[in-house]
Amino acid sequence: MNKLFLLLFLAVPVAKADLTHSITTSSQLNVNAAATAAERIGSSFSISGSNIDTTDGTTAGTVSVGTVTSGVYAPGTIAATQDTAGAAFSFSQSYTQADAVPTSAPSVGAVGNFGSITSTAAGAKDTLAGTITSAGVVTLTAGGAGTSAIGSVVTSVTVK
Repeated sequence: MNKLFLLLFLAVPVAKADLTHSITTSSQLNVNAAATAAERIGSSFSISGSNIDTTDGTTAGTVSVGTVTSGVYAPGTIAATQDTAGAAFSFSQSYTQADAVPTSAPSVGAVGNFGSITSTAAGAKDTLAGTITSAGVVTLTAGGAGTSAIGSVVTSVTVK
């Protein structure tokens, strides 16, 4: 009987398994610095017409050059009169005022009056926190304006 049992024991295939187990945890915390970006627009002036006479108020037939103050162009006053009374004429004028050149560098929250402004306050680095427990519980606290916090837990099991 012992010999038969031994023979049966040797005939039974042995089970094999490759087992892989991994746990990966990660957190990413970012706090942005204060930043200000401003785009200053410039002045533009255009005038056009036909069958008219122009004056800048002093000299007939002229268009005033105007003045520039703090980087802002101010065109002179232009008056137009029709060349021939009752005849067809056209006159158009347009002006875009520039943003003034600031006298000091801009600071967050107190930037100049520009055509395009983006201003972001800094995040509070002391409030930024992130933990991941051995049970896979993710706790993240962002640090204020312009911050981000990302946490992840990846668990994988492979049996072959």
